[in-house]
Amino acid sequence: MKPKVLLIDDDPALLQFLGSYLDASGYKSLRAESGERGLHLLFDEQPALVVVDLLMPKMNGWEVCGRIRELTDTPVIMLTGQGSEADKLRAFRLGADDYVTKPFSFAELKARIGAVLARTGRSDAAPQPSVIACGELVIDLDRRQARLAGRPVPLTPTEFRLLTALARRPGEVLSEEELLRLAWGPLRRHPPGYVRRYVWFLRRKLERDPTRPELIQTVRGFGYRLASHTQPYD
Repeated sequence: MKPKVLLIDDDPALLQFLGSYLDASGYKSLRAESGERGLHLLFDEQPALVVVDLLMPKMNGWEVCGRIRELTDTPVIMLTGQGSEADKLRAFRLGADDYVTKPFSFAELKARIGAVLARTGRSDAAPQPSVIACGELVIDLDRRQARLAGRPVPLTPTEFRLLTALARRPGEVLSEEELLRLAWGPLRRHPPGYVRRYVWFLRRKLERDPTRPELIQTVRGFGYRLASHTQPYD
């Protein structure tokens, strides 16, 4: 699979031309015109690398880089029209992997992307598998589909994101706060009980008896986990 590169910049022309250039160079570009949209794509698409512009309205590149580093080790390259040493040092303190000053050539940025991916060991493979199997539950991330015992399970986009968050770490207990972050993103705020509500929706579609769940288990006082092995379905 082509490595995914997430581009975050409020310049739509730059996004279009740079994205097309990277697509033709062996990458798959993901494009966001704001920091908020970029963070949502980060969690939905799991890119191999993020390129983010420093000067953007509302959420600037400093804040975007800080949010990314709080939650993931995905490599980050920062773009800016300001090439001062202080800015470069601040970017590296925030955890950026490289820093490119505008104007720049697309060929230079492509070379820097390749170097960062090679250095971080992400150049030859997608960061996440495209299919996750937990017992008789199979989740196809590319097609956004789930099957249980060979039968398709109709899931809403929100239910699919929550199930995927659990399935990426089978057998591991995830708190409600962590599931909110993984399934809905770091910017969303929801009332108490929101995760429990969607867990119930999933159980109604996946469990033999939703009141006695075998697949999505509750660990009282801690959160939820997806059983790594399930009994065969008739």
